[in-house]
Amino acid sequence: MIAAQEMPVRVRFAPSPTGFLHIGSVRTALFNWLFARQHRGVFVLRIEDTDTERSKPEYEKDIIDNFKWLGLNWDEGPDKGGPFAPYRQSERKDNYKKYLEQLIAERKAYYCFCSKEQLEIDRQTMLSQGLPPKYIGRCQNLSKEEVETKRSAGEASVIRFLVPDSEVSFNDLVRGKVKFDSSLMGDIIIAKSINEPLYNFAAIVDDELMQITHIIRAEEHLSNTPKQILLQQALGFRELKYAHIPLILNPDRSKMSKRYLESSVSDYRAQGYLPEAIINFLTLLGWHPKDDKEIFGMEEIVKEFDIKRVQKAGAIFNIEKLDWINSQKIRQMPNSEIAVLLEPFLKEKNITASKEFVEKVVAVERERMKTLRGFIEIADFFFSLPDYDVNVLAWKNEPLSDAKEALLESEKIIGDIHEENFIKEIITEALQEFVEKRGRGWVFWPLRVSVSGKQASPDPMVIMEILGKKETLSRIKKGIDKINSYTA
Repeated sequence: MIAAQEMPVRVRFAPSPTGFLHIGSVRTALFNWLFARQHRGVFVLRIEDTDTERSKPEYEKDIIDNFKWLGLNWDEGPDKGGPFAPYRQSERKDNYKKYLEQLIAERKAYYCFCSKEQLEIDRQTMLSQGLPPKYIGRCQNLSKEEVETKRSAGEASVIRFLVPDSEVSFNDLVRGKVKFDSSLMGDIIIAKSINEPLYNFAAIVDDELMQITHIIRAEEHLSNTPKQILLQQALGFRELKYAHIPLILNPDRSKMSKRYLESSVSDYRAQGYLPEAIINFLTLLGWHPKDDKEIFGMEEIVKEFDIKRVQKAGAIFNIEKLDWINSQKIRQMPNSEIAVLLEPFLKEKNITASKEFVEKVVAVERERMKTLRGFIEIADFFFSLPDYDVNVLAWKNEPLSDAKEALLESEKIIGDIHEENFIKEIITEALQEFVEKRGRGWVFWPLRVSVSGKQASPDPMVIMEILGKKETLSRIKKGIDKINSYTA
């Protein structure tokens, strides 16, 4: 046998297009991609679409589109081709049929005609005896003639693999030495028919023919590994290396809720998370760098990643951590680039503004942004003055008449500033004497609310500079009008 480690590294990610690409699957694909890039190997995208009822073209498109968006480029795949094409299992059925026939001919697999009712009776009997439930081999010794007679009569059947009683062991790159007692398995079903292979069988055939060397996958697949190793041995296939990465857990260490794990990548994308942030976050979900660094660029991740530093214990999914990483990535980007990324989110809210104006707003709000969509929530007042309660204009317990007086005087002072000089420093200087006379809060509070419609906002001087003189005066007048209408 040729050992996997003697060959160039080839890994694969093999999603089933039965739903939209979710975040848990991306973490698995990412670890494969990083391993391949670090070892200058090949990353293969293989579509496992043998479930004809649930597999849909739109799901495959979603997988491919989102991987491209994330920057996880593959070397071989259904859209790129490669030396071991095709890369969809639905187009590889002749391969599976060939090896199924070989196992049957060598009496390492057989047709099973047991009904669901009979299997359930056997299962309950074993449980009542305190035995682990497994198939008892009822159809193991049927002759060729008996099999043909039953098949000719149209009896329903499946194909089972004759599991030898032995200990199956392998060295997992994450978990170390792992052992299984195959006598507890029973003969497993590997195909619904000669033309309908199931996952465990189709996967090992493809892994062999595509010269895959390492299988890096989620821990929940650990129980499939001994079955696949036994099938590989029965067919004389190569030995592979395995790495089972940890489960993703909630912050309380309970099993990961579907709310996050099975949220599609498209959902996170629509919320305004950056691909760089998702990659950075998922890299740290079960893997630790040598130091305490938490923000990485893609090149750094490839350089630093080491499969031996993947932890065995479950990885905590903390949405606050993702928000923080996303905010850090936003802060690293130029305002102009953020403005471009914001375009679809602004369009969605029917907000029309020049790129220059958006960049100015970004410069002020970027420190408070967690996501691109969140920008709209914190900066919406720049684009349209929201409605607000007139009483909010009053500073502390002062009467609204004081707020009106503050706005009228501010309106007069600001109106005297030339348009070309309408910047923060000059506005502040122009209001300084008034502020010293009446008090900072007394002047600035109603001014802040009138120009933003909010009680919490950036510096009102900065807001006014971005809005410009005309819009600033318009908003101050609206505040005055609100008070007049309320007190009339």
